[in-house]
Amino acid sequence: MSTKLYLATGNRHKAEELARWMEGRGLGWEVRSADAVGGMPAVEENAADFVGNASLKARALAAVVAGAGWVLADDSGLCVDALDGAPGVHSARYAGSGASDGDNLSKLLAALEGMPEERRRAAFHCVLCLVSPEGGERFFEGICPGRIIGERRGGGGFGYDPAFVPEGETRTFAELGAETKDRISHRGRALASLAEWISRDPS
Repeated sequence: MSTKLYLATGNRHKAEELARWMEGRGLGWEVRSADAVGGMPAVEENAADFVGNASLKARALAAVVAGAGWVLADDSGLCVDALDGAPGVHSARYAGSGASDGDNLSKLLAALEGMPEERRRAAFHCVLCLVSPEGGERFFEGICPGRIIGERRGGGGFGYDPAFVPEGETRTFAELGAETKDRISHRGRALASLAEWISRDPS
């Protein structure tokens, strides 16, 4: 029987990206969304860092799953050097509670308006928290450095993707195909560490 893995997120885009990556690796885990157990519980993401918030989300869904499978949560965000690391853990609500992706990106572009390219360095951070059926936690981290450009480009991705150009690329995350983004993104790198652990550790 396959090992069940429940994704602790209510973000449809993030769930699709996580599921696509996991299923594409042939790891033998049955990936399920939080909807399979009634939806993602409300979580106040008030931790000081990505590790803390990932743990809060994973633990919240693990309480619902109640040992019936593993739970994977992701907390990620964009850290901009010129903004002292902002938006950071507040990336999803940078423009306020209930803000859309477009609102958040507009605020970021306004904050960096007129900023020279050398001060536009940024990095996407991702921390995955994996909770076992017995309640043990493991963390996996991925970082993707790059820069913020002064405009939106591309129709793919979500969040800050249309303005983020990863290091070594000329295209934004929103212009890259899903396969390329999955491979080089912060989430892809964290998932690669997770996949390596899964391949070494029998479930």
